[in-house]
Amino acid sequence: MGKSQKKRAQRRHNPVRVPDSHIPKGLASAEESSSKTHAILPIIQKMQGTDPVERKWACVAVSNLIQNDPSTRRLLQGKNIVGALITRLTDSEEEVVVEAMGALRNLCIDGGYDICAEMYNKSILVPLKTFVPKLATTLSQFLADSKNASESVQKLVYEFSDNVITVLWCLSETSNKALTAINEMQLVPFLMSFLAARDRIPIAPVTAAAQCLYVLTDDNFPAISQIRADGSYVACLLAILEHTEAPTEPVDPRTVTLRVLASGVLRNVSPIPPPSIASSMDIDRDVVLPQLHPVVADLSLTEASTAALQCISQQESTPAIENLSLRHTPKSDHRSPAEIELERIEGRLRTVQLALEILTGVCATLPDPEPPAEGETQNDDEDGDAEDQDGDMDMATDAPSQQAIQSLPPLVEPLIRLIVPTTLSFPPLASPSPHPPTTSALSAVHVAALECLNNIFLSLARAGTISDVAAGRVVWEAVWSTLGAVGMETGPGQERRRDMWEVGAGVLWGVASVCRPHIEPQTDHVRALMALCDDPSADAVVRVKCIGTLECLAQNPSSLDANKMIAEYLLSMLPNNGAPSPAGTEPMLQAASSLIDIYSDEASPYDINFRQGGFAARLSATLDGVRKAVRAIDRRKERDLRRRGEEVRDNLAAFIEYRASLRF
Repeated sequence: MGKSQKKRAQRRHNPVRVPDSHIPKGLASAEESSSKTHAILPIIQKMQGTDPVERKWACVAVSNLIQNDPSTRRLLQGKNIVGALITRLTDSEEEVVVEAMGALRNLCIDGGYDICAEMYNKSILVPLKTFVPKLATTLSQFLADSKNASESVQKLVYEFSDNVITVLWCLSETSNKALTAINEMQLVPFLMSFLAARDRIPIAPVTAAAQCLYVLTDDNFPAISQIRADGSYVACLLAILEHTEAPTEPVDPRTVTLRVLASGVLRNVSPIPPPSIASSMDIDRDVVLPQLHPVVADLSLTEASTAALQCISQQESTPAIENLSLRHTPKSDHRSPAEIELERIEGRLRTVQLALEILTGVCATLPDPEPPAEGETQNDDEDGDAEDQDGDMDMATDAPSQQAIQSLPPLVEPLIRLIVPTTLSFPPLASPSPHPPTTSALSAVHVAALECLNNIFLSLARAGTISDVAAGRVVWEAVWSTLGAVGMETGPGQERRRDMWEVGAGVLWGVASVCRPHIEPQTDHVRALMALCDDPSADAVVRVKCIGTLECLAQNPSSLDANKMIAEYLLSMLPNNGAPSPAGTEPMLQAASSLIDIYSDEASPYDINFRQGGFAARLSATLDGVRKAVRAIDRRKERDLRRRGEEVRDNLAAFIEYRASLRF
């Protein structure tokens, strides 16, 4: 059982802000599903025209058209809008360049990796490389004497900086090729200059710079070494965490995001060498947990969902593209109050998602929880009442008992609240979300919270069993309640449901491991795990999680029927009569190992199933097939799996010999 790994491609806080997987592939499908097909050709024509006002209008129109509209975004992409906008980055008119950059930024945020890859392949970095030094010089001039530039000019420069940095941040997560090219730009001093001037310039470009730094320092030594080498950079990041607003001032959500990002960057670059004060700090314990625990604990998803629905009901309609006057060109930030509030809600959700992603790494090595104070007792009554927690579970019947989980790390309680779906989190396939960005953010928070729980319980499993089994049962029931609310609907646009089940299976395995044999198996739970394992789309990792969980359930001493059902299922995964395992090599090895662990104690109450079912002979008949499967594992390409296979093969042979030697 290893900790949950988050690949670079999964670290993106917002890979596709408005999901489009439910839309059929192809340009023809995009034309059929888009209601704005008629507006595309005029935009392309005007963007390539001779009138700079029309070119500017066309760039702004792209941003307006793609807003929450993935089919039109795909249609524009099919018409080479990316290439057309990149061409406009070298336009002779400054305002056209600004609007083109803004449109490209919005395409990055809304479209995800495919569009980012297309931008890289069409050489967007060529103009961006010229923008960075110019912006650095202009920023220095503003900071030296802001009176020499009008407020409107400064606003324009800061917005342009925000857009350029955001595109660089998105490109950094697209591919290793893009990251290597961006490393060559030596961006760290440029980005740190925004953080250093955070009190004198707008928060938007500062946050964008922090986002870009966070991505660049994610397992990327060139950026990490640059920050480590300059003590002022580390001091600046620490200063961001020390800054707090006066109690009478409202907290700008973006300042919270900035602190989360600063925490993440410090964690990415740790350990920090002397003479920095941070060199003696435990970054996880002294920085990340104190900063991020309140961020995840303070969010009510029910309140966020309710507020979003209220905004959606009163949201003003977007102006039709044909009614946009060339004389009164719409601004890129032309939004209604409802749209602004929806963006604020989404921003807060994304900040919590980011905090959870950072905490996922921390959760693999969480310190032991503090023991209860003298006189406090833990309730080990399985049927004890669960306390309601602010009504923050609109799709669950009961909130987890805070008293029951006090023996677990403090993060567990807020994480359990964050996995519970709201009415906006997982809309059915037949009824698309009324606001896809909010739905995408909510579902991403749920998955990220499960990732944290997964690592917490895998960490606890490595340490052994927990002291309070009732606490584990609370989490077990909470996860099953959540998965039941999520449902197993499949199809385009339902990928997040699948993610919940796949990550949830890991949490269940961890909880079952630390609570075995005290989790009583329920038939519907057992069948759900088997169904997930048997799903043709399930990969080997998911199947191993399901098998591991079933193994733990089978070791409940009072559930002989469940033990037999699980054992028969695991036996069906082993090679039989010369045929290979239907589940694949890695799940097969886990099934064999699980059967050994389940029946390692011949004195257990459920060992009668082993004897009556003739499991010894059935296991013996599979041994040659297991050996053949292990020999087929490529030692060079899959070294760890081959080592694991040889271990299971030898253990299985020894187990069969041991069971044959017993006399009953």
